[in-house]
Amino acid sequence: MLNALYNEKILNFAAHIGQTERLANPDATVTHHSPLCGSRITVDLKLDPEGRVAAYGQQVRACALGQAAASILGQHIVGQDTATLRQLVGMMRSMLKENGPPPGADFAGGVFADLEVLVPVRDHKARHNAVLLPFEAAVKAIDQIEAAKQGA
Repeated sequence: MLNALYNEKILNFAAHIGQTERLANPDATVTHHSPLCGSRITVDLKLDPEGRVAAYGQQVRACALGQAAASILGQHIVGQDTATLRQLVGMMRSMLKENGPPPGADFAGGVFADLEVLVPVRDHKARHNAVLLPFEAAVKAIDQIEAAKQGA
């Protein structure tokens, strides 16, 4: 059963996490953790004036599943708009908690299709939070940036 979770593809993504350099001047920094498993991620995010991710950095302290999710997100987040990222976090929650489909070729040009490797996690509720951490942290950073702009 655990072999389906910790397969070669997931371990490969976990071993090659991108965007691990922290940003010097982010628009927002968010640390998000899962009390259940102890996973933690810190993300730095910078948006361009059009609401697209201009720069992203992350520090990941998570299990292989959380690392794989962070790796896939990190590979493709730069250039994505905030609406797409909000939709992505919803799709990931649905995939894990409601047996929804993973982001496929018809979403965001298919760049997040690799998230399909995390479908087996849906049967392991204790692992859901670790997988959702990078997505939720990115959206929290977006929320902070948008709130700061509204307050300015």
